[in-house]
Amino acid sequence: MIHFDNVSKQYPGGYEALRQISFRLPKGKMGYLTGHSGAGKSTLLKLIALIERPSRGQIILDGVNLSHISNRQVPYVRRNIGIIFQNHHLLYDRPVFDNVAMPLVIQGYRHKEIQSRVQAALDQVGLLKKERSDPITLSGGEQQRVGIARAIVHKPSLLLADEPTGNLDPELSLEIMQLFARFNQVGTSVLIASHDLDLIQQVGAKALSLKDGKVLHDEITPADTIVGAA
Repeated sequence: MIHFDNVSKQYPGGYEALRQISFRLPKGKMGYLTGHSGAGKSTLLKLIALIERPSRGQIILDGVNLSHISNRQVPYVRRNIGIIFQNHHLLYDRPVFDNVAMPLVIQGYRHKEIQSRVQAALDQVGLLKKERSDPITLSGGEQQRVGIARAIVHKPSLLLADEPTGNLDPELSLEIMQLFARFNQVGTSVLIASHDLDLIQQVGAKALSLKDGKVLHDEITPADTIVGAA
């Protein structure tokens, strides 16, 4: 599913956020990115989502070399990706239903299909009864669940989450991680950036640890397919 081959990312001014990163996350698997603030976790996720482009190296996503993707093709690649942020990026002037429906509206789904998909997504995150609520009236954990519903409503093959529990208490954080695990159990690939090592140990997922933009420890690449982490 995801294959990084000696990927580096350098920003204007010379700052190198990632240096010679190599790893694989097999299709249908779940993994974590760990490391201190500034280790490169968010940058790595942005490269997969084509929010950023690498300075060197290759990224293969589900058999597609992202270096060959033009800017016009980016929206089509992202249709197979669900992205969840720490700060939910919800639209507070629209109800929960409209927030979750947005990716489907953008992609031109018909009203009936939008209705059924949004309700199914909200049901999966336990918020079906909140579809007409305003996001501002929800708790932090509920708002994060709305963000997750929005990320899965188009049934992506890959979920990316950037510190999705950073603003939640330990009990809610575990609930959110268990929710990701349930998506993974039905075949969705999941990659989550988190600095919470205790939480990762509780859920028992494999982790790729970063330090200063380099791989410190790699548990998510199978030993027989490792491509030489720097």
